[in-house]
Amino acid sequence: MLQPEQVIHNRYQLKQKLGQTAGRKTWLAEDLSVPAAETVVVKLLAFGDEVQWDDLKLFEREAQVLRQLAHPQIPKYRDSFSVDDRLLWFGLVQDYIPGSSLKQLLAQGKHYTEQQVRQIAIDILDVLTYLHELSPPVLHRDIKPSNLIWGEDDRIYLVDFGAVQDRAAGEGATFTVVGTYGYAPIEQFGGRAVAASDLYALGATLIHLLTGISPADLPQKDLRIQFAKRVSLNPRFVEWIDKLADPDVEKRFQTTRQALEALRSAEVSSIQTDESTIARSPSTSQRSQLEQSKERSLTPAYNSAIELHQTADELLITIPGTSLWTLLMLIPIAIALIVLGQMVMPAIVLMTIESAYILFFLVLVIVLAISAAVYWELLPTFVKLDRAEFSLYKRPFGFTVTTILCSKADIEDVFHTMKTFRTGKTTYDKRVVTIQTNRREYFFAIGLSKYDCSWLVKAIKYWLDLS
Repeated sequence: MLQPEQVIHNRYQLKQKLGQTAGRKTWLAEDLSVPAAETVVVKLLAFGDEVQWDDLKLFEREAQVLRQLAHPQIPKYRDSFSVDDRLLWFGLVQDYIPGSSLKQLLAQGKHYTEQQVRQIAIDILDVLTYLHELSPPVLHRDIKPSNLIWGEDDRIYLVDFGAVQDRAAGEGATFTVVGTYGYAPIEQFGGRAVAASDLYALGATLIHLLTGISPADLPQKDLRIQFAKRVSLNPRFVEWIDKLADPDVEKRFQTTRQALEALRSAEVSSIQTDESTIARSPSTSQRSQLEQSKERSLTPAYNSAIELHQTADELLITIPGTSLWTLLMLIPIAIALIVLGQMVMPAIVLMTIESAYILFFLVLVIVLAISAAVYWELLPTFVKLDRAEFSLYKRPFGFTVTTILCSKADIEDVFHTMKTFRTGKTTYDKRVVTIQTNRREYFFAIGLSKYDCSWLVKAIKYWLDLS
């Protein structure tokens, strides 16, 4: 039996079991062969009664295919091995992608907006374009929410290539039947898969994200998934998904590039339709409608504490202050002051009244300074962009204290990076968001997660129309 902290292949220390099916186990582990032990994912296949030759063939095929892949949204292949320790184990090692699967997010009650689902579709179509245009083409054959990871960098990753097919189906050829009911198209269960088969699975996955219901549990008519009445979406987007998940393989998009082009055309057509509606409606300004469109695309990242408010002329982002838990680090300072007070108490007794007053005043100043610093850190930070200026401020006791103010026209770039800070002789690194102007750089959002910093940069750059 495999146990946490066990080292396998003299290199990988198992930490946490991520999943288990018949004869298969997936572990979070540390690669001890590198100076700073790196986190990896180890997939293990136990060759025995529950595992057939077809399972072993798929496992070996997955390792062979992953060796050849190089895409930023596919976890990088690291190693494969076999271990004969009373039970023959086959292992496959990949980079670990911090984040949550779309299935996990659905289980947590996550509701995906139309804009988010569009972006997920674009991300996955980009990965599939890379796979399908390899020679020979690589078909994933098991696209579903559990195999899509929403990374901490706000990108979608495609994982689990256990059902991968790396050669086209020739005339009369058949392959191992794989796929997940509800997401796999009919032809795939017939042992034959083509590029459009992955597109069907993507369409079924998008339907699940939009409705919150597994496609297997949705009603069907002539094998077509009925979902349109359960969502409120742009009709052109519904038509696009419907074509993606057409039960007839010949009626689907045949390539990822066709699907991408159609999706972008649908977006353009939607904008044109909105503009013509605006022109016919004297009560609604075109500018207001475009700002509403921009507001939808600036929805804060999932599970983020950052808040956003937008009007036609202003973007206001609220970044929460430091939590009380973070400020618990002040406890050692408080203890040190108490100990110091106990040590100098005998000397205080012997002081003159004037000296005692001076000491009391100094202690009061120190306490007030620490209290003010704590209060300042607890306050939220406001990031404000309007037609002319960029400003950063806090509001202690209802008064606005601006820490950054510059002309919007002076801003050249927005990015996030690690910055070194110094406290006495101690140095430490924290992530910051930086506004680069033609005169100087301003940084803020100190200590936010990479996930939040990434979204914050995207939101500000979008508002500023920076590429």
